[in-house]
Amino acid sequence: MTSLNGRVPNIIYLGTEKFYILGTNTDKTLWRLLKIDRMEPSELNIDEDSTMYSHSEYLDLRKTLDEDHRSTGGLNFVTNCCGIIGFIKFLGPYYMLIITEQRKIGAIFGHAVYQVTKTAMIELSSSKMKPTLLNSNDENRYKKLLQTIDLRKDFFFSHSYHIMRSLQKNFNDPQEGWDLYDTMFVWNEFLTRGVRNILESTCWTVALVYGFFKQDKIKTSGKDIMLTLIARRSRHYAGTRYLRRGVNEEGRVANDVETEQLVFDDTLGPRQISSVVQNRGSIPLFWSQETSKLIIKPDIILHEKDNNYEATRLHFENLRRRYGDPIIILNLIKTRERKPRESTLRQEFDKAIKIINNGLPVENHLRFLHWDLNKSTRSKNANALQVLMKVAFEALNLTEFFYCQASSAQTPGSSLNLHAPLNGCGFRGCDDKNDGGNTDCIDNNGDISQEDTCGSSDTSTSGIAEDVATNNGSTTVKPPKLQNGVLRTNCIDCLDRTNVAQYAYGLASLGRQLHALGSVESPELDLDSPLAHHLMHFYERMGDTLALQYGGSAAHNKIFSAKRGHLKFAIQSQEFFRTLQRYYSNAYMDAYKQAAINLFLGYHRPQQEKFAPWESESVAGENNTTHF
Repeated sequence: MTSLNGRVPNIIYLGTEKFYILGTNTDKTLWRLLKIDRMEPSELNIDEDSTMYSHSEYLDLRKTLDEDHRSTGGLNFVTNCCGIIGFIKFLGPYYMLIITEQRKIGAIFGHAVYQVTKTAMIELSSSKMKPTLLNSNDENRYKKLLQTIDLRKDFFFSHSYHIMRSLQKNFNDPQEGWDLYDTMFVWNEFLTRGVRNILESTCWTVALVYGFFKQDKIKTSGKDIMLTLIARRSRHYAGTRYLRRGVNEEGRVANDVETEQLVFDDTLGPRQISSVVQNRGSIPLFWSQETSKLIIKPDIILHEKDNNYEATRLHFENLRRRYGDPIIILNLIKTRERKPRESTLRQEFDKAIKIINNGLPVENHLRFLHWDLNKSTRSKNANALQVLMKVAFEALNLTEFFYCQASSAQTPGSSLNLHAPLNGCGFRGCDDKNDGGNTDCIDNNGDISQEDTCGSSDTSTSGIAEDVATNNGSTTVKPPKLQNGVLRTNCIDCLDRTNVAQYAYGLASLGRQLHALGSVESPELDLDSPLAHHLMHFYERMGDTLALQYGGSAAHNKIFSAKRGHLKFAIQSQEFFRTLQRYYSNAYMDAYKQAAINLFLGYHRPQQEKFAPWESESVAGENNTTHF
């Protein structure tokens, strides 16, 4: 099949006993047929026609299907479809969740990335089955609960690029089909599991990533450079602020987010691309905070249930499998408090790392760094961003970053083959609601007390692609570079302080990435440069988005606001309002939001006469507007 460009819609038709989905490739030259049974709505019966139809054969097929249903009024058009999100069953029939409209929000070397803009939830039962299956108040409550997951906010996907994986993984460890849906960043893994099991294919579904995506064009030294920031939120142990804290028995942590910063040129000749990945996640200990309608900052409760820190160990083993060594931990929580809260976790976290390192070879030791960012921001003599930049440079010296130079045969308008095609089908996509071309363009004319539990490290490497290269005809091609290891940052919520630290790491990385591309002379960017301010806007937007998802309000951005010269009173007023907004969301909205997330991810499976989410706790927000 031809490559996927995501511009041609699938078409869904309704018959008396089946739904028919007709999918085509970009050129509308080849068609396939998917049939979904409606007569046994409590079971998922799906059949894919193995025939590959030409366009003329498709027209004949369409005519035949229409004639077969002439006695009941013919085949009825239902909707266009950009891809199947999945199937779900509550207490009655199955429902099919589909994307009906998409908007292009960017592209990675010609591979379009889309945001979900409109969805539909289609009941699979026929009219004959409705009276016996849907006479249930609980069925409607489950539908309403699921529909509070607004897929139009912060969900994105690509028809031709594995957006759930980092660029380095797509280059060096290509995976296809089934394996992609098993990754921790595909949020509709559960919803697609049934159809993937039946068809043994991912041809008709799209893999949704939840988090943040932003892309703009910047201009440096006369070159057009695409800057992309991606945040991928893990589906494991996912949820809201006070209902998901710390680590679970499998080593999965709350608010686990992978952030990737991509930079690539879009010019003639050899095309260069660079990527750097960092991570944030809750402190991997068993701890919690009780949601309170009376207390804005509830006490932190440390649970003594894992004296050997097995869950903590599992978490870092998972990080090592994902990113390699070294694992660098930047812990930003408070060191001293009048009433111990954060400092209790700081001491326990330090103890856990030392015990884990005792069982590891020296070369695999976790690099552990404490720095009280809150204390630093209150000091008149400390510049928090400058200190964080020093940490970032040290981390980059250890991990480096990914860099690759593509073939000069590729032109800016073509799609670079970063990996094999997603699948051999090509049956999905819709016309874009936005061409994604409105990109912004700019023209670019305190001490740390380090407790490094693995000892000193070699920081002699620069992390920049060497100029030593091999000749390919008349073109000099730089050798690729790989990132090995990752910087993992946390505070208490992994939102506000963490986001500032991630910006500092992003800025340190951007200088080296642009230097590797030959776009700047120095690998270090000044904090007051136009590029630094442009990147700060990226990270501020990302921080607000991730904070709303997990905490219920935009991020506390007082360091960013102060950097822009905002008045102290205005900053304090904004921070106070966001504190109140977060408190209200946590106290009154999060239980219902958590129940919806559990339903969407398959962690709660509805059953007749079994536990329902609304029976055990007072759940707010049941009158929220639905979005399917």
